[in-house]
Amino acid sequence: MVETDIYELIECMTALIRSEERKKCTELGLQPVHFQVLNYLSRANKYSNTPAAVANYLGMTRGTVSQSLIILEKKGYIEKTPDSNDKRVIHLRLLAEGSEVLKEARPSDLFHSATDILRTTGQELTDANVFQQALTALQKANQSQSFGVCKTCRNFSEKDGEFFCQLTQETLTVDDSEKICQEHAPV
Repeated sequence: MVETDIYELIECMTALIRSEERKKCTELGLQPVHFQVLNYLSRANKYSNTPAAVANYLGMTRGTVSQSLIILEKKGYIEKTPDSNDKRVIHLRLLAEGSEVLKEARPSDLFHSATDILRTTGQELTDANVFQQALTALQKANQSQSFGVCKTCRNFSEKDGEFFCQLTQETLTVDDSEKICQEHAPV
């Protein structure tokens, strides 16, 4: 039996995804970093939609992210607003036009084709979360922030249909519970 090299598998998948993203971005007049910022903001919750969180998540310098945010704001894809409690904190919001260009830039055709191919093989796909487990293991090994989905955090709680963050002591919306958070602590 041939031993699977997980690094090589992930590397090949990443190369395919990035190649497709670059093609789509070129067609839309975007740089790949712009796509990555838009993609992150589409999934970030209210604690994680700041320039610093974008830089941390993407592993980029604040300067690179700052320049990208300026361009995305000029194109009308994002909006910057000061925090209502701390005016030094800036929150970023994806605008409708940004959501549209993000949909166009995503390599969804590639994934739809791959899904169709997988379905026709007749093999049952039972370990869908193997990628989540691999990502979590990589993040732990790298000692990096997990940026996980809010409802999978050890600080997330639910009582009587209400969602609550035990870290911030704030009530959460259903929408917030489905988004990624920079304060995520894996269970």
